[in-house]
Amino acid sequence: MRDRYFRACDAVYALGPAPRAEHDVETVFGTTHVYEWGPTHPADETRIPVVLVHGSGSNSSMWYPNVAALRTRGPVYALDTPGDPGRSVHRVPMHRPERAARWMDEALAALGLDRVHLIGSSYGGWLTLNQAHRRPGRLASVTLLGPGGLEKVGLRFFVWIFVSLFATSAPKPLRRHLAAWLDQPVLVIPELRAMIRTGVRAFRIRRPAPLPLTDDELRTIHTPLHLLMGRRSLLVHPKRQLARVPSLVPGARVEIVPATGHGPQIDHADAVNERMLDFIGSVD
Repeated sequence: MRDRYFRACDAVYALGPAPRAEHDVETVFGTTHVYEWGPTHPADETRIPVVLVHGSGSNSSMWYPNVAALRTRGPVYALDTPGDPGRSVHRVPMHRPERAARWMDEALAALGLDRVHLIGSSYGGWLTLNQAHRRPGRLASVTLLGPGGLEKVGLRFFVWIFVSLFATSAPKPLRRHLAAWLDQPVLVIPELRAMIRTGVRAFRIRRPAPLPLTDDELRTIHTPLHLLMGRRSLLVHPKRQLARVPSLVPGARVEIVPATGHGPQIDHADAVNERMLDFIGSVD
């Protein structure tokens, strides 16, 4: 089943540019599998790289709509988070905040990356936010896409996940309507749908939902921060965070992407890519 799952993953990777290299780096928590894309223009090879951290239950293939745009400004790396259904090998639990920050720091050090623009989606957004709070030394900036870590994960989000998984089995004509209703592009992208359906049977994720950072913890963040949320997000309350985050993290840029929910970097990739590049460019 896992071989079948990884074949489905490779079909999703094929939707975007091929990586120039793959790496396996060691940390105390296991082996982290990393994908690397070179910059579009060789002259940008020495610029601060972008590092991508995917959401829970996924892997680095989810970044296929974004890599081509991000590599126009420099190198791009994507980490398969240990404990999720990717090619990393998880040996020691790392879901506690201090352990998660140590894992990230060790993985970046093993890659030889002293300064990065860190971008995280959903659970990867929590990992990114947690890094900015606990171990910001390698971070030039952080970008959070519909992140965990700002609010307690509520029942409505878990119901959305369950209904979305159930909808992957719906007849094809119905899936189009469900995709619009649920703000769930996975249902209408065959490669993503196949990967999700196979992954649910091939892997089990064993970790609790992360606790949100407190106001005092958010106040410790001085790394340039960019928060992007879909207007119909079920993981956070966008309007609440639009007011809250800049009041706690001075200079934070917070934007709401209209007509989408959780994961705007997939169904509104062009707009999100443009906003991410503009923010990173302002930091550079």
